[in-house]
Amino acid sequence: MVTFLLVHGAWHNGRTWDRVVPLLESAGHRALAPSLTGYGDKAHLLSPEIGLGTHIDDIVGLIDDERLDDVVLVGHSYAGMVISGVAQRVPKRIAHLVFLDAMVPEDGESAVDVLPVTKRLIDVAVDGWRVPPMPEQPPPLGLFGVTDPEDVAWLRSMLSDHPARCLQEPVRLDDPTARAIPRTHIHCVGERPAGITRRPVPAGERVHELPTGHDCMITMPAELTALLLETSQRPR
Repeated sequence: MVTFLLVHGAWHNGRTWDRVVPLLESAGHRALAPSLTGYGDKAHLLSPEIGLGTHIDDIVGLIDDERLDDVVLVGHSYAGMVISGVAQRVPKRIAHLVFLDAMVPEDGESAVDVLPVTKRLIDVAVDGWRVPPMPEQPPPLGLFGVTDPEDVAWLRSMLSDHPARCLQEPVRLDDPTARAIPRTHIHCVGERPAGITRRPVPAGERVHELPTGHDCMITMPAELTALLLETSQRPR
């Protein structure tokens, strides 16, 4: 049995994994999909003080509380920043890092450094710190790549504002043990909004592609699950 720890991206919450968790569990594995502070069941904790460090603490705390080891740690979008910081803190507890259409930082970088277009979102933040979700656009872009009307309505029910500090805080990544953890990148290669760019993947790190928009856990849950299961079966 493998433990998958699924970390949602900005504006989302743990329910975005609702179509993936049962598929992983039916394959005989454990799957955890918590909401980060400020989202889902923790939405009441949203505040200007919440930053990247808060979310790293959330996941490290869960790993410690549940005494998890050999974790396949999956980060979607902004959560690429989060799982990178978690690996820095508890590298011996992580078996594999999966960057799911995610930000992939270097040491000392913030989300704004990785994806400069996010600065525009901060510039129009409500009250100077609440960054609203990106708006729905006409197909094929939709809402985070989701275009089915029922799915869009479901996704919209989960979205909430994102604290600007999460995008501004740098992550420290100076532990060679953490850098040695195997990595897989899953890229969603459907239509992308203007200004969204992806960095080249370093040599030796495996890359998969899904022909869909950004929120592939909603649009292609079975295909995503198959890739996650393949990742878990590789030597670690």
